[in-house]
Amino acid sequence: MIVIGITGTLGAGKGTIVDYLTKHHGFSHYSVRGYLTKKLNALGRAVNRDTMVALANELREKNSPSFIVEELLREAKASGNNCIIESIRTVGEVNALRAAGGFVLFAVDANQKLRYERVVLRGSETDKIDFETFAANEAREMSSTDPNKQNLSACMAMADHRFVNDDDFDALYHQIDQVLDQLAI
Repeated sequence: MIVIGITGTLGAGKGTIVDYLTKHHGFSHYSVRGYLTKKLNALGRAVNRDTMVALANELREKNSPSFIVEELLREAKASGNNCIIESIRTVGEVNALRAAGGFVLFAVDANQKLRYERVVLRGSETDKIDFETFAANEAREMSSTDPNKQNLSACMAMADHRFVNDDDFDALYHQIDQVLDQLAI
């Protein structure tokens, strides 16, 4: 069983990589966003980027910096399938997944203006924001000395494979297939 973790900047293409791996390579998908959305709904809280970040930080502080991905990894292991865990945001999450074995970390990035345009087109509840808010959200999540808070830049630096998604879908898919060939998946 291979576990691919995906980290990256906001709107860079994490979901596009997930869609490609699930549809074309049979991976199962486990989502931090989905996990947090279920928890927020159960708590009767609004679902938006701020509440997701606050809940994630709260769960990590209460349990461990890797708590959420460890919950998702338990589900993934029960399936026995190759899987993707999206979206890795703390160093503790990376370290816990590496310690579990069979883990590869992908990082994806793209030009910030292009990523903002993609987010606006995607139009989810957490994406209905102006560019300034988008940039502020990203800045908040890029680095932290608190192990329970998001540190995308450190996670991306720990990646085994990096993707630049400034082009079309086919260009990204080609990059992914090259890595999968290297990994013999």
